[in-house]
Amino acid sequence: MEGRADFRSLSPGAQEAIRMGAVAAVKSGMGKTKAAEVFGVSRRAVSRWMRADRQGGKEALKARPRGRPRGGGKLKPWQCATIVNLITDRHPDQLKLPFYLWTRQAVVQLIEQRFGVRYSVHQVGRYLKQWGFTVQKPGS
Repeated sequence: MEGRADFRSLSPGAQEAIRMGAVAAVKSGMGKTKAAEVFGVSRRAVSRWMRADRQGGKEALKARPRGRPRGGGKLKPWQCATIVNLITDRHPDQLKLPFYLWTRQAVVQLIEQRFGVRYSVHQVGRYLKQWGFTVQKPGS
């Protein structure tokens, strides 16, 4: 297990180099177990990298930014007003969205469609609460 802890503490660039090296070694005929031993990682990691390489090529092995993704930030006031007006005045299907009623997911798609920014369902729920919209349960 020591090798895995060491791997995680390496820089993203170093991790990428190890992933690329391990995959290249296995492709050249080295066994996955031996590659794991040589590169100081688990065999399971090597298998995951091989699968990622088969599905997405070298691009799938590249380093990615760490931490929380930086979204588009907050919606501007005029964008909030636009969304509130659309939600209040129309049904999702009138805006060519695949929903009959307004849901958080429908609002996610509306914001993405209008402004090209993707928010999580949870963030949109916070916006809806902030704008005064409440959860409505269908009548029995």
